[in-house]
Amino acid sequence: MTVDELLSKARMAIKSSKLLLDAGDLDGACNRAYYAMFDAARAALLGTGAISSLASIKTHSGLISEFSLQLVKTGKVSIDLGKAINKVEDLRLIADYKGDNIETEQASWAHEQARIFVGTMEQLSKSS
Repeated sequence: MTVDELLSKARMAIKSSKLLLDAGDLDGACNRAYYAMFDAARAALLGTGAISSLASIKTHSGLISEFSLQLVKTGKVSIDLGKAINKVEDLRLIADYKGDNIETEQASWAHEQARIFVGTMEQLSKSS
């Protein structure tokens, strides 16, 4: 996938997150918020040249580690956004696998963080 295709997927996931949030599907909203961030992070890593191929990242934890190492620790992305992707991933894991209740405030926060994250990764990808 190209940077533009990944960012397009991320933008669509943000829209889906909002629709699910508005419909009261808090688990689904957290899932789509995380995947928006996941695809935007992949786009940023590719777009900045931090990785040469998506094939080099095999797992979600591998993506987050590489994102932190290549973009957060180098100062290209704020520590707050690095923490946000970790926390939204935690919410997705709770929603998708653990079965604990996700609160409306948590899902709203996840959606908002994903919206900010995707916008920032779009700008980073364009400037590189």
